[in-house]
Amino acid sequence: KVRDTASVMQRQLTQSRQAQKALELVTQLQQRFVEGLKSVGRALEMQAEFEPIEWLRDGGTHGGGVRFSAGEGELFNRASVNVSQVHYDDDPTKNLGSATAISTIIHPQNPHAPSVHIHISWTEMKDGSGYWRMMADLNPSIEGPWKDVYQKCIQDVAGEQYEEGAAQGDRYFYIPALERHRGVTHFYLEQYRTDDPVADFDFAQQFGEAVIDGYASILKEALASKPEVSAQDRVGQLAYHTLYLFQVLTLDRGTTSGLLVHDQNDVGIMGSIPARVDRDLLASWSERCQEPQDVLVDSLVAALDETTPSEVTVDVKMKLAQAVRSHYKANPQALRMQARGNVIPPTVDNHK
Repeated sequence: KVRDTASVMQRQLTQSRQAQKALELVTQLQQRFVEGLKSVGRALEMQAEFEPIEWLRDGGTHGGGVRFSAGEGELFNRASVNVSQVHYDDDPTKNLGSATAISTIIHPQNPHAPSVHIHISWTEMKDGSGYWRMMADLNPSIEGPWKDVYQKCIQDVAGEQYEEGAAQGDRYFYIPALERHRGVTHFYLEQYRTDDPVADFDFAQQFGEAVIDGYASILKEALASKPEVSAQDRVGQLAYHTLYLFQVLTLDRGTTSGLLVHDQNDVGIMGSIPARVDRDLLASWSERCQEPQDVLVDSLVAALDETTPSEVTVDVKMKLAQAVRSHYKANPQALRMQARGNVIPPTVDNHK
């Protein structure tokens, strides 16, 4: 049990030993990443303070999670390193036993340093079967020399799984309306498992450590080599951050699933959204979307403040989350238009 001193409530952890080991793993990866990012800050004399924030699912009865969040500052535009475990040990009507994950997005303040998204999760059914999901993608506002560096990092750790993961990643992170990808290097393995669960666990650990350490190294080098930022650089960053919001909130299946399953961690789920975006640019993309996704984009625009640029505050995050949730409840057929790899995970159905 993990104690929440603010609410004097307890986060109940699953009884499954497999899921407990998965939680130990993603928690270790979370600590490794936070410490790695702090180390970059210390080396460059840039402040990188993270605040632990706990959330509870159904008051803690069905788990919850802890995210380490860094507010906007010298080093980060947005940084969130989330670990969660939701389970249904007490509910025999659910086929899902538990879902355990680390999901993190780092948006540096300097546009010459690329953003990164990393996700590693273990999904376990009540019959004891389960699978891993592994993702890592590099997302620069301004393209630099980092694509090949991170691609090699992923290739080295993924080995024979690289071609499959890269193909699924390129498919998942493509944005049809804008005819481009979100980032420059994408890796995505969905429902990964072999006949050797120990080897699968080891692969998840090695993958997580490699993509975390590889990004920390890139971040440090990028910031050291390009400390100066021009006004034009900021314009490019704002446009890219707008594209990032567009992809996450109109295409990302993981984000949408999280919002549809429950509304108890909306701020955490919205942790991937940059600090500010271009409202007018986002609005211009509505006409490029197929129905009814054009309506969704209009709803997202309406949720943003009418400022230039538009600040994505906590209140705005809540409005964006509700806009996505309301849209798919009204238009469930639109879920078929979201991003996918080779397999569509039954995330929402698992929680019913």
